[in-house]
Amino acid sequence: MTEQRHLRNVAIVAHVDHGKTTLVDQMLRQSGSFREGARVEERVMDQGELERERGITILAKNTSIRYGEYVINIVDTPGHADFSGEVERIIRMVDGVLLVVDAFEGVMPQTKFVLRKALAAGLAPIVVLNKMDRPQARPEEVLEQVYDLFLTLVASDEQLDFPVLYASAVQGTATLDPAVPGKDLGPLFEAIIHRIPAPGGDPSGPLQFQVTRLDYDEYLGRIGVGRIYRGTLTSGQRLALVSPGTEPRSVRVQKLYGFVGLSRVELESAGTGDLVGVAGIPDITVGETLADPEHPEPLPAIEVEEPTIEMKFLINDSPFAGREGTFVTSRQLRERLYRETERDVSLRVEDTDSPDAWRVAGRGELHLSILIETMRREGYELQVSRPRVILKERDGRLYEPYEWLTVDVPEEFVGVVMEQIGARKGELQNMEPTGQGTSRLEFIVPTRGLIGYRSRFLTETRGNGVMHHRFYDYRPREEGLPGRSQGVLIAAVEGTATAYGIESVQDRGVMFIEPGVEVYEGMIVGEHSREQDITVNVCKAKHVTNMRASTKEEGIRLKTPRKMSLEAALEYLADDEYCEITPKAVRLRKRILSKSERERANRGKTGART
Repeated sequence: MTEQRHLRNVAIVAHVDHGKTTLVDQMLRQSGSFREGARVEERVMDQGELERERGITILAKNTSIRYGEYVINIVDTPGHADFSGEVERIIRMVDGVLLVVDAFEGVMPQTKFVLRKALAAGLAPIVVLNKMDRPQARPEEVLEQVYDLFLTLVASDEQLDFPVLYASAVQGTATLDPAVPGKDLGPLFEAIIHRIPAPGGDPSGPLQFQVTRLDYDEYLGRIGVGRIYRGTLTSGQRLALVSPGTEPRSVRVQKLYGFVGLSRVELESAGTGDLVGVAGIPDITVGETLADPEHPEPLPAIEVEEPTIEMKFLINDSPFAGREGTFVTSRQLRERLYRETERDVSLRVEDTDSPDAWRVAGRGELHLSILIETMRREGYELQVSRPRVILKERDGRLYEPYEWLTVDVPEEFVGVVMEQIGARKGELQNMEPTGQGTSRLEFIVPTRGLIGYRSRFLTETRGNGVMHHRFYDYRPREEGLPGRSQGVLIAAVEGTATAYGIESVQDRGVMFIEPGVEVYEGMIVGEHSREQDITVNVCKAKHVTNMRASTKEEGIRLKTPRKMSLEAALEYLADDEYCEITPKAVRLRKRILSKSERERANRGKTGART
């Protein structure tokens, strides 16, 4: 058990793609956490399949390194605002924060969010200006942005006196002087040792351990990971599990684990300030406190900001239901959704009037789309509705969430971006050149206005624009926000799409499918070039006669279809549509599949309005 004065607990936080996970890789390598000659993958902390595919950190993770007689516990946190619930929990575990900022891109939305939380918690900051090896690096300007940000967030005098390191995570170097190239990460380790305080707490007092995240082992079951705030925790110990407002209940810790490098190691005991995992308590959850039975004192509950986006999750009732998935029943879907809330404290799941539908709320479209993608890879079939913002009522008025939007675009696209954001009720807050012929625009815009905008933004900027946004505040609800301007092409019959059938309708818009794809009545197969929806027959076969020319396909010329990713499909949805998700496919469909029933329902709405 490491002496308390030789412990350092630090969270490493940054915006997406600012090099945080690469820096942790190098810290592990240079601390000797990997045996000599071992083959180690890049971004070793991103262990999930989705994290590696997308190049983002989704779940917070623990690791620890030895530096001389010190043990540095590092928590790698997500860099995307949609997973900021992970960040809010982790801040409770640590005493300092390593803020990594790209020396070219500078301060970004998630940087502001994380730093505000860290400073409010009284954490000691260290600033790392990363990617100093880039020719476009502008450390002086970026450091000015960092100081302005600290002042804006009302940092204390002690927090304003933060050390600054200039690093290249790719090269594994850091230096205190940008004019003197670094040789290794030694200056960074020294800064952590001397600027991050040792954990507080009475090592001889009654135990207090709080769970801040959950891990899972196929043999041990659920593992509660957290920090010992007071006392000593021992394997096999009988304890009280308690949270504010509840009665204590007796539990026993079967296994106690610590973190060394990338491994989880079994421990006999751990002391105040240690970050450990406990196994053997099946229903332990985030926020609960393990305490001495004689002093069952709970720690304050973990608070996270409320979700801003909600969607309806439903069982799959399309004509293709049950063909491609393993888990298709309402019971299986409900259990999976509620199980996710035990791990993800920023997710909300509620039952609805229907036993086959649930209201699921999260911090953004990416937050919910990652959950959906994870479920489909696990074998679930489901349907989801269009994302909606969560409204609040104050003094008889409706308020809706707003986002702080940061856009980096080539100067030639500034006009069209401002026009598009303006139509979505966005207010320009700042505009400045960032070099290399690009500009940064900052807006406050309704969250509703950003739903479905990302694909339009990429089209308008020809793929050269980058946009990030984070929750800003609730403001009075805006009226007149634009929706989708085009109608859709809807399959008229069930069958297999043919080249002849697609060719006969492709001039009416953009197709989403190609020949050989199975479709059903009511499935959306393309986007109409006009505002109204139309029904088309893409399964139509060419009429066959005994003349040779009638059987030839040489005259058919098909346009390239638009492939819809899961995120693009969710953004595209209208109010009367669902997205069907299975392990093998993502399909768009109308809620009412039958054309005659849709027309009857539309006539009913028109009659009700008149």
